[in-house]
Amino acid sequence: MTVEVSMFSCLSDNYGFLLHDVSSGFTAAIDTPEVTAINKALSNKGWKLTHIFNTHHHFDHAGGNAELKEQWGCEVVGAAKDASRIPGLDKGVHDQEKFSFGGQEIEVFSVPGHTSGHIAYYLADASILFVGDTIFSLGCGRLFEGTASQMWSSLQKLMKLPDETVIYCAHEYTEANADFAITIEPDNDALQKRIEKVRGLRSELRPTVPTTLGLEKSTNPFLRAEENSIQRRLGMLGGEPESVFAKIRQMKDSF
Repeated sequence: MTVEVSMFSCLSDNYGFLLHDVSSGFTAAIDTPEVTAINKALSNKGWKLTHIFNTHHHFDHAGGNAELKEQWGCEVVGAAKDASRIPGLDKGVHDQEKFSFGGQEIEVFSVPGHTSGHIAYYLADASILFVGDTIFSLGCGRLFEGTASQMWSSLQKLMKLPDETVIYCAHEYTEANADFAITIEPDNDALQKRIEKVRGLRSELRPTVPTTLGLEKSTNPFLRAEENSIQRRLGMLGGEPESVFAKIRQMKDSF
């Protein structure tokens, strides 16, 4: 194994992630939701923090940047267009830019919607995608700064990746998302089976993250706006997928 991901719970419902490149010893925190939890995870692994990769500027994703940078002297990477909102930013990156992280190549995707400057990090060789708050297990992020059109385009960009891509999303929202998803597509057998599994995991306080792109494409209503069954249920058969997605997002906001 050339790369390892360590996942841990923090705050009330966040997940933190450490990305470790074995060949170089480099370790990146994917966002900085809670300094204490990140340092504990580093200690448990015996790793030293060399980088921070921010997906967006929200406090539960970048709030620990300054303290960790002062402690570890690590390099902070984030969206160039959000330079004024990412604390301690050292390296600003752009859409489709690729950069080296030890022996790994990481590609950046601009995925506005949840925020205007949101980005995702993709490791093609390891089939790993860190999505922040863009995709959730059975859900997607709220549109705080972007539009439904922007978010749908962002999701479309990520859906072009291989189905086996492992998705690390930043919150444990799956059970609540499942309650909504089944109202959108009640006859989806794959969704019904998945909800049963999710209930079992959460009854034991086990995580439902990570997920895979293929699983999300078969069960996540926000990625399925082109499906006739969903369009028919919403009275939008033949409608533009972007409009169907906007309707689903609107329904979830008031669910």
